[in-house]
Amino acid sequence: MIVLGIETSCDETAAALVRNGRTILSNIVASQIEVHRPYGGVVPELASRHHIRNIVPVVEESLDQAKVTLDELDGIAVTRGPGLVGALLVGVQLAKSLSYVSGKPLIGVNHLEGHLVAPQLSLGSLEELPARHVALLVSGGHTALVLVESFGCYRPLGATRDDAAGEAFDKVAKLLGLGYPGGPIIERLAEQGDAAAIAFPRGLRRRDELDFSFSGLKTAVMNHVRRAGTPEGQALNDVCASFQQAVADVLVRKTLRAATDRRVKAVVAGGGVLANQAIRDALQRALAARDIALFVPPIALCTDNGAMIAAAGTLRLARGERSGMDLNAQARLPLLRAEESCE
Repeated sequence: MIVLGIETSCDETAAALVRNGRTILSNIVASQIEVHRPYGGVVPELASRHHIRNIVPVVEESLDQAKVTLDELDGIAVTRGPGLVGALLVGVQLAKSLSYVSGKPLIGVNHLEGHLVAPQLSLGSLEELPARHVALLVSGGHTALVLVESFGCYRPLGATRDDAAGEAFDKVAKLLGLGYPGGPIIERLAEQGDAAAIAFPRGLRRRDELDFSFSGLKTAVMNHVRRAGTPEGQALNDVCASFQQAVADVLVRKTLRAATDRRVKAVVAGGGVLANQAIRDALQRALAARDIALFVPPIALCTDNGAMIAAAGTLRLARGERSGMDLNAQARLPLLRAEESCE
């Protein structure tokens, strides 16, 4: 089964061809970083406009690179939410048009579900993700822990009460005058810093608390800058390292607690923040010490991409699911929809 995946939930215009939900035939991403850099964050209207400009060339390139025609597809998967509604509509409308003219089945996919199955794309043909596991989703718009009983059966364990982790990285980088996107810049500077230099807070520390809060951490960085002045040189490196360590500590502690309390032996982690090697390494060490396996995709598949949407769509299509021409974008689409259940 060859499925085209289309992803336009935020500021990446992406399309990919995936065979049998495992083998990537093409994976094209048009980034908008330079478009949004002057504003220090994603501007929704600009994102939508650039999706309109990029989406057809990106899909054409994905088909050309895979040497697959529209007629040879077995299905078309598209992100229906959550995300920026204007951006989502661009992908949804093109996917519906392609499905209509080709007669190929259409399936709307939850963006977060794409991150859940992304590690499968990097496993060998005989390897499988454990059906029951804890998932950590960490991106610019989402920070959440989910108990996955099986594909399509998700039980929320915790979510952010304010800023997502990726959002905190971007806001702290802007506060420090580092530019956008903040994650890669902070990670680079943190490599030369002392993570113990500044005792930044770890939010919601109660043992049984699995929700996240990064707003207080962001405020603590702001107050430090007000007291000590805008840091430069080694002082800047230390601030970045201390901030990054605070985020990592929270993510690791809560993920480990969720996995041990639910007695699972595997954790799946996905989302753009997992491109941060220090956070990946911290998760790996903590889980390995408890004999819990960590499944995290390569860095290129942590950030938004069409391959993960095609993989999730393949699983949905294989179960006989289809979306009609009434498919619409949903900015706040929950991971478990009302029409689904774990029965």
